[in-house]
Amino acid sequence: METISAIRGFKDILPAEAGQWLFVEEQARRVFHAFGFRDIRIPILEKTELFARGIGESTDIVEKEMYTFTDRGDESLTLRPEATASILRAYIEHALYATDPVARLYTIGPMFRRERPQKGRYRQFYQIDAEILGLDDPRVDAELILMLTHFLKAVGLTNPHVEINSLGCPVCRPGFRSAVVAHLQGREEELCGDCRRRIDTNPLRVFDCKIESCRAAVEHAPRLADFLCDACRVHFGTVQESLGLFCVPFSINDRMVRGLDYYTRTTFEVTTDVLGAQNAVVGGGRYDGLVQQLGGPDIPGIGFAIGFERLVSLMPRVAEDFRRTPALFIAALGAEAQKIAFELANRLRLNNVEVEMDYAGKSLKSQMKRADKLGCRYALIIGDREIAEKSGVFRDLRNSTQTPVGLDLASITGKMEALQRGVEDLV
Repeated sequence: METISAIRGFKDILPAEAGQWLFVEEQARRVFHAFGFRDIRIPILEKTELFARGIGESTDIVEKEMYTFTDRGDESLTLRPEATASILRAYIEHALYATDPVARLYTIGPMFRRERPQKGRYRQFYQIDAEILGLDDPRVDAELILMLTHFLKAVGLTNPHVEINSLGCPVCRPGFRSAVVAHLQGREEELCGDCRRRIDTNPLRVFDCKIESCRAAVEHAPRLADFLCDACRVHFGTVQESLGLFCVPFSINDRMVRGLDYYTRTTFEVTTDVLGAQNAVVGGGRYDGLVQQLGGPDIPGIGFAIGFERLVSLMPRVAEDFRRTPALFIAALGAEAQKIAFELANRLRLNNVEVEMDYAGKSLKSQMKRADKLGCRYALIIGDREIAEKSGVFRDLRNSTQTPVGLDLASITGKMEALQRGVEDLV
């Protein structure tokens, strides 16, 4: 019978990799909790309207990449392509703003976009997403970036570089938008089809296009910094001053825009030269009008999303470094030894000791080979003689030394603890 393979663009995270993923998640929770964030779990399926309104109908995500279908109730549903809109939907629906005027929320989980699969880019991919709602203070922008760089260093990225920009606000951005449209008029032939079509709907997206001809067309375009109103200029200056307090290295990239429509004022990316041209590890920014745009009150927000697969690919410690190995292998020789081994193994497991044993009655040599393959540190050997003497053979597989040990829970755990402390003889 023909085997069934995974869907193209969907990837299994096998046990060999899962330890590395678990480490990243643990570091995220440790750092985020220290900064006052709390975990929120959101559905992977939402009403299509949420993303059309929240992300923007003229974005590539909504136009080309979403997994959308009509269910049996004739309702259009979409697998979430990003997390911000879903978090805000939950925030509004459950009126979390009434409980606390400030919410710091994060989520870790899968997103879905129908892009061309390539190395490090999948149709089901994972993100770490963090949002702060209820504060428009520019120091909060710097605080979020500080937390982000602290987390990246915690997982091993020792030299992340922050690029920041200000996208202005509804007061000053219209003037910049008009200037960009004027600059692009007459240059339509230099633009790709998507950018030509967006001149009338979202011309700032041209700055986000990766096609070389489009990048050349905006090389001498107006600079948004020249159009910022006084309030946005002060806000952006305070963000820079606040980052300076913690010596967070950053540069201003006045050509950086976000790929989604809802961003305002501070926007940022963290880059690394490890990935070559595709060097962005994480992107984020402020979206002060999005909560209201989705039907909630006028509450400001800022957040970021980290691509899990890309982050893992940059970590200096590879998956093998996070391999989980049993602490003890029990090698049982004979039926009676199997009974004793079975009880001991599971009593140790109930006391949080990782144990493996053989159930097939193989030779001692075969069992020791399996213990070595599993990477076990210790082995406990039980045979007829050990049962008669009520004392098993406890072997340190790293230095090939062995000593007797009682066949009871306290003796075995005590022996392991003593050896880990460097004590050679406990009995």
